[in-house]
Amino acid sequence: MAAEDPSVSGVSGRYATALFELARDEQSVDQVRADLDKFEAMLNESADLKRLVRSPVFAADAQLKALTAVLDKAGIAGTSAKFLKVLTANRRLFAIADVIRAYRALVAKFKGEATAEVTVAEQLSDKNLDALKAALKSVTGKDVALNVKVDPSIIGGLVVKLGSRMVDSSLRTKLNSIKNAMKEAG
Repeated sequence: MAAEDPSVSGVSGRYATALFELARDEQSVDQVRADLDKFEAMLNESADLKRLVRSPVFAADAQLKALTAVLDKAGIAGTSAKFLKVLTANRRLFAIADVIRAYRALVAKFKGEATAEVTVAEQLSDKNLDALKAALKSVTGKDVALNVKVDPSIIGGLVVKLGSRMVDSSLRTKLNSIKNAMKEAG
């Protein structure tokens, strides 16, 4: 399956494919995705956890011991916890962000979903998220999972990446195009 999907290649693709196949066999695909989402959120919120994951300075045993404590506290157990420990033991925990991304792509393909990367200037309301999902579903014909990222530097509007397509309706891009047009005219 990984060979068919260019977004899941390399070391992270192999690990994600192995995890996906195991989760599918155990019928725990959604639970593993939820656990990985929780771990990713913790990673984004904690500089110390990022350092633990990315730094080659930590010995494998120390990294494993610390990770085990973090997973226990977060309530991440079962296949997800075992997988993260295997990554740690194999000194591949630094690739976890790519593994999570590849795992999500495999799950989306398995469920017939599409995943859109959406960048907004400020957090969207549930009503706006539902409207965006509906609009993307009408375009793709598939259910669309949204990965929403807030980036105030786009000023307003949104940027949507869906597969190989990208729609940039951000205010920053529009202002830059006006600025360039004015330079050419002047």
